[in-house]
Amino acid sequence: MAAAVTRRRDGMCGVHQWAWPKPSKWVKGKLVGCGSFGTVHLAMNKSTGGLFVVKSSNSRAGREALDEEVKILKIVNSSPYIVQCLGTEEEEGKLNVFMEYMAGGSLADVAHKFGGSLDEEVVRVYTREILHGLNHLHLHGIVHCDLKCKNVLLDPQGNVKLADFGCARRANELRKSFGGTPLWMAPEVLRNESVELSADIWSLGCTVIEMATGRPPWANQVSNHISVVLWIAHGDGIPQFPPHFSDEGLDFLSMCLQRDPRKRPTPQQLLSHPFVTPQHHYASSPASVLEVHDFKDSCDVHHDFSLTDTLPSSFTDYSKGIAAVCKAEDSALGSSGNWITVRSG
Repeated sequence: MAAAVTRRRDGMCGVHQWAWPKPSKWVKGKLVGCGSFGTVHLAMNKSTGGLFVVKSSNSRAGREALDEEVKILKIVNSSPYIVQCLGTEEEEGKLNVFMEYMAGGSLADVAHKFGGSLDEEVVRVYTREILHGLNHLHLHGIVHCDLKCKNVLLDPQGNVKLADFGCARRANELRKSFGGTPLWMAPEVLRNESVELSADIWSLGCTVIEMATGRPPWANQVSNHISVVLWIAHGDGIPQFPPHFSDEGLDFLSMCLQRDPRKRPTPQQLLSHPFVTPQHHYASSPASVLEVHDFKDSCDVHHDFSLTDTLPSSFTDYSKGIAAVCKAEDSALGSSGNWITVRSG
């Protein structure tokens, strides 16, 4: 049996046991996601009728990536703010990773179903829960590296959990390649400098902007997706803040989006910020949207690439030090759904 932690809105935690299915006792359902590691399918335990999702590798590189993700999840799996890894299975040399089914979908799905953006009161709720998840990761020395609305999932009660640890790594770990989604990545990460815990705080600020506006950070500031990566890495600006935000929200964003990573606060410090403290009368999570239990089929692809394969040589010389570029439809810079996770070569 595998134990999983659940959390109610009142903050109380509980543990329940999962009766794990034998290889012949579960059935694979519809495709709900894909990437360079392989695929993600909805699945059902035939003995109990319980739903979960299964990540499966389809290549040697995918197997290695999933192995690394499982190692990270084993370290952080005790938190109610992290999507639970329920177990793994070998199947004809292929690795299957069983994950908790999050029926509410992602924050990006929720925002879309509520007109594209979320009310500030709801943003406060979700931001606080994201901070709890980040705090747990950082206490274990883990950097998520790809925080964005698409990688924050909700259960049917509207509780937020961090997901997709395919890009996660230990802080300051020396590694030739890394991943992330460019518009959400910290400047120092795009410059291929060391990846520290504070990189997630920058991405948190970008995610708050995404929740509040329904658009990626930087979307209204640069029209070309290559230019925006250069601007983030080597410019001196920060993403545009939501104009309708409260003073508390604007102050919170200004703390997260410090270009100097040494000036960014920790998740624990941010949990004391007035923007997310419990003294506010938070709005309830939009539970009605969480009754919609379907997933939108999509591919959140992790690309292995070389910068020199992507840009002309003259441009590569100019942009030396940038670790990654994004692949997006030129006409859709402002759409969160058109930005994908990439990996450096």
